[in-house]
Amino acid sequence: MAYLERDGKQVYYEHHRGSGGRPVVLVHGWGATSECWDTTLTALLGAGHEVALIEHRACGRSDKDFDDVSVDAIASDVVALVRHLGLDRPVLNGWSLGGAVVVAAAAELGDEISGVVLTGGASPRYTATDGWPHGGAPADTEAVLAGLAADRAATFRGITSAVAAKPLSDDLMQSIWLQFMKTGARAADTIRSLIDVDQRELLAGLSVPVLSLHGTEDAFVSFAGAKAGVELCRDGRLVEFAGVGHAPFLEDPETYRAELLRFLA
Repeated sequence: MAYLERDGKQVYYEHHRGSGGRPVVLVHGWGATSECWDTTLTALLGAGHEVALIEHRACGRSDKDFDDVSVDAIASDVVALVRHLGLDRPVLNGWSLGGAVVVAAAAELGDEISGVVLTGGASPRYTATDGWPHGGAPADTEAVLAGLAADRAATFRGITSAVAAKPLSDDLMQSIWLQFMKTGARAADTIRSLIDVDQRELLAGLSVPVLSLHGTEDAFVSFAGAKAGVELCRDGRLVEFAGVGHAPFLEDPETYRAELLRFLA
């Protein structure tokens, strides 16, 4: 297993070499692990792409006791990984909170990358505010965190059941729940940090193409917010997944992979 040394601790990553395809960095959503990308990874490798995956601070196989587990801190790990591996103008793909992570990383990397993919991405905002009516209230997030503090397993089971609008197999649902159960206590501070993240200026300032792959029935990041976010981009395109929830790569994998590979090409 490979690790980045960050702030005196370790961040888990994988690096799969390709055969001439554009490099891709896959960044999972809050509480998940890089295992969520298993079928996406297989498709990318099959198409010849070089792929790097990273696990958030306090998630999966990364150390659980980082002092700083904010969105910006995780984004700094993505920047460090791109430079550590010497990736040649990769595309950054972030799911859910990972969407906010890759937008922050893209703003730092500038022309060192060639594109951004938001997979149900929580960017430019996760919560509603003045001039941005899309999203929930901070109290909604705090209620989830209170549930985790009271009954972690049951709360994560509830979050798992809300990830998809289309039926997923029992085995896949169990896999998602087990990923959530690998999080450390500090992961709560990561989702809490997302409450005040506002990337409207960052998203508007990106000079690279942005592809948003978003389900119309997303229970976590509203489709209306995804549409408004793409409208901020200089070069943005939204692919609507009708009847799909928060995980288009799991609920409609064939369409998802086709759109992703088309963008990379």
